[in-house]
Amino acid sequence: MSPHVLVLGGTTEARALAGELSARPGTRVTTSLAGRVRRPGVVAGELRVGGFGGAEGLADWLREQRVDAVVDATHPFAETITANAAGAAAATGLPLVVLRRPGWQPGPRDVWHPVPSLDAAAGLLPRLGHRVFLTTGRLGLAAFAHLTKPRFVVRSVEPPEPPMPPHTHVLLARGPFTVAGETALLREHRVDVLVTKDSGGAATAAKLTAARDLGLPVVVVRRPPLPDGVTAAGDVPAALSRLDALGRP
Repeated sequence: MSPHVLVLGGTTEARALAGELSARPGTRVTTSLAGRVRRPGVVAGELRVGGFGGAEGLADWLREQRVDAVVDATHPFAETITANAAGAAAATGLPLVVLRRPGWQPGPRDVWHPVPSLDAAAGLLPRLGHRVFLTTGRLGLAAFAHLTKPRFVVRSVEPPEPPMPPHTHVLLARGPFTVAGETALLREHRVDVLVTKDSGGAATAAKLTAARDLGLPVVVVRRPPLPDGVTAAGDVPAALSRLDALGRP
């Protein structure tokens, strides 16, 4: 019987991993997406969209579909999905590989303010600036909705929905972005503070370089911790190596 790998996706790394696994003869790959983006793009292998119904629902699906291994390649801030994947893997006895790109690291000229949450970022903002470039994603805007004085420039892939700050200018765009483009954006909107999640990767890292060059403070929301006993592979080759070491697929 062909080995079956479930990839919990939504990231560039998930798409690349699905392509690598699908190219292996006899390997069945299913990529699962949460369904928050209307046009997710093409992925190799099979595609399913929507939730599972928590860890228990995911465990049932793994049994029904005769899955042999699970790869959690979701966004570093998809904390609930990661916890459900760990719980379902434990319940079914299946191996779990977590694929996470490394986080960003500040350099000597960076002015970073690490915080543990979006709420903490919102609490810190009034002391740092009044014209904010907010790049934490459309689903986290509620944490800043009570801030009535700052002017926000919000960038997201799809239009955000309320609640959001009253003074908000929305930019719809998808990375990768360039340093020149990010520098021009910061200057055009007279931004004096940047807020971002520590997503890692190169596609959206140019804003950090632009902020450094302009001497702007950056509020960086730290990643949530992985579940106990779970460690991450930092890239697609490392994830494939872990699967190979497990004999799956």
